[in-house]
Amino acid sequence: MTRWLFGAAVMAVAATLAGPAAAQTKGLPSADPETAAMVRRQNAECAACHSEAGLRMLPRHDIDVKTLSGLLVDIAKFDTSIHAGMACRTCHTGGYREFPHVGAASGKAETLPCAECHAQKTFRIEPQVARSVHAKNLKDTFTCSSCHDSHVYQTAARLRDPALIVKQDNAMCIGCHGSDEKFAAAARALPVPKTRPDLDAIHAWLPNTQRHWAAVRCVECHTPASTTRTLSLSHEVLNKDRAEKNCVTCHTQDTALRTRLYRWQAETEGARLGFVNSAILGQAYVIGATRNTYFDYIGIALVVLALGGVALHGLGRVVAGLGRGGSK
Repeated sequence: MTRWLFGAAVMAVAATLAGPAAAQTKGLPSADPETAAMVRRQNAECAACHSEAGLRMLPRHDIDVKTLSGLLVDIAKFDTSIHAGMACRTCHTGGYREFPHVGAASGKAETLPCAECHAQKTFRIEPQVARSVHAKNLKDTFTCSSCHDSHVYQTAARLRDPALIVKQDNAMCIGCHGSDEKFAAAARALPVPKTRPDLDAIHAWLPNTQRHWAAVRCVECHTPASTTRTLSLSHEVLNKDRAEKNCVTCHTQDTALRTRLYRWQAETEGARLGFVNSAILGQAYVIGATRNTYFDYIGIALVVLALGGVALHGLGRVVAGLGRGGSK
């Protein structure tokens, strides 16, 4: 009976994974359907336990439900993440390869470091992270996964919509800096214990803080300009003393947001239209940056016409007055 339930759980999750999103086997050759099917089958085995659906129909009665409930993966979000189509066992090695996990197998479990696959980016990012306020204060306890959930994360190039990029990236920051529990857990590694500061209070200098956080990312101000063309953002997170506080950096016609938050839209618009202002114009109101040059020209023309009309009217009155005076 247990085996039947276990098989049913795997098949149920496999049906979910076999949808259009899961069929995109990223990193695998499209002409290799057998490998793609193998990945979906293996991932279905993992999801048979490590998902909400699997938790409701576990294959064994001796599973620690409390521990497992903290190790669940949202399958729908994973299928849209940057790692969609990859086998779980690509990253999760060691004890994870035994399925289902037996006895103390989980004690031998290992997860490959991100640099194993992302070596080129890691080479550029590591020096930036080393200068980051997080790395200086939290040392080895701060890793890629502290911010980037590999089961959910999508790159800005993949999301493209600024609203979605802001929502995802700010959730990473506020996830810790807006939670007393998570901040306290991270603060244990600090040389001097620290309580979580009130975000509104320390950003009181910034007008309309909530509107800013809904429209731009924390990292727009808390990271320096990227020196690497392939990276729209630096991973050197700055503390409050070094963070950007010059409003003109963003609120100007040459806004820094164009090469950061709106980078992917700007590149598309630039290639299609020859100018990039429309990338920001359709998404936000940024004083100085949100301008349509054609409307500027129309506005100037209307002012000139109005002044010209007034001048002509005045000249007409003068000529008419002279004519009446001459007739007398």
